[in-house]
Amino acid sequence: MERRGNRSLFRAYIRSYWRDMAAFGLFAGIFWVVLALYGAGAEAVLYAAGLCVLAGTALLAAGYVRFRREHMRRLAALENLLVLTEPLPPAGTPAEADFRAMAQRMKEAYGALATETERSRREDLDWFTAWVHQIKTPIAVMRLTLQAEDTTEHRALETELFRIGQYAQMALTYLRLGEGTGDLRIETVALDGVIRQAVHKYAPQFVQRKLYLRYDGTDARVLTDEKWLSFILEQLLDNAVKYTVSGGVTISVSPEKVLSVSDTGIGVEQADLPRIFEKGFTGFNGRTDKTATGLGLYLCRQAADRLRHRLWAVSEPGKGSTFYLDMHSDKLEVE
Repeated sequence: MERRGNRSLFRAYIRSYWRDMAAFGLFAGIFWVVLALYGAGAEAVLYAAGLCVLAGTALLAAGYVRFRREHMRRLAALENLLVLTEPLPPAGTPAEADFRAMAQRMKEAYGALATETERSRREDLDWFTAWVHQIKTPIAVMRLTLQAEDTTEHRALETELFRIGQYAQMALTYLRLGEGTGDLRIETVALDGVIRQAVHKYAPQFVQRKLYLRYDGTDARVLTDEKWLSFILEQLLDNAVKYTVSGGVTISVSPEKVLSVSDTGIGVEQADLPRIFEKGFTGFNGRTDKTATGLGLYLCRQAADRLRHRLWAVSEPGKGSTFYLDMHSDKLEVE
C-alpha cells in the first residue's frame, strides 16, 4: 500500500464506490421521473432534485472522510506491521475482516520465523567463535615449530599460517556484522596505538616480502570502536601487502582525521574501482589472484558504515592504490 496525495486518494475513493453512487443517481432519477409523471410542478421537482444532490454530496463527503481516515490507519499499521503491538484497525466489512485476519496470521508467522532465524544465527556465531579460538591453538603450535629453524621455506609457511588465521577471523567478522549496534563500544581512542598494533601484527609480512612501511605517528584521537577500526586497518594492510610486489606502504593521518593507506602495488583498473567494496567482487586483480574472495573490502565498508566513517579509494593501474578513512567525530552518531 502506497501513500497517496489527496487528489489521488479521492479518485481511488470514487473508483471504489462508483457503483453505490451510480445506484444513488438511478434512484434519484426514478424519484424525479415519478414526480414529473404525477404532475408535480417544476418547482417541486427542482426542490426534490436539490435535496437529492445535497444529500448525495453530504454522504459523498462523509464517506470520503471515513475512507481517508481508514486508509491512513491501515497505512500506519502496514508501515509498522512487523513491530506492531496494538491490534490492527477494526474491520468495517467482511472482506476487511478476512484481510485483517490474514495480516495477523502473517505477522505471527513472520515473528516465529524471525525468532527461529535469530536463534539459528546465534548458534552459528557461537560455533564460529569457538572454532576460531580453537583453531588458534594448532596455528600457534605450528608457528612455534616453524620458528625453531629459520629457513626460507619455514618463513613462507609462517606467512601462510598467518593468512589462515586472518581468514578464520574474517569468517567470524562476517557473522558479527549482523549484530547491529549492540556489538559496538563507542569511545575516544588514541589512533596511534591502533595503527601501531596493526603494523606490529603485519610486520613479519613486510619483512617476508621485503617491503618498506612508512608511518610517522599521530596524536589524533577519534571517536570510534577500537575493535572494528582495527579490523578495517588490518584488512587495508592485508590488501596492500597482497598486491604489492616491490616498494611498500605509507600510512598517514591528516589534521582532519582522515587516515590513508597508500601502496605501490598493481593498482585497480578504473572500470573495477567503483565496485571494489561490493560483496564477492574481485575484478581483474581477483582473476589474476585465484585466492581472492572479494570479502575483505566488503567487510571494511560494512564496518565503516556502522561506525559512520567514510571509506573510499583512488587508484592507478601499475602505480598503486590509496584507501582513505574519514573519522570526523561529527559524522558519528552514538546509538
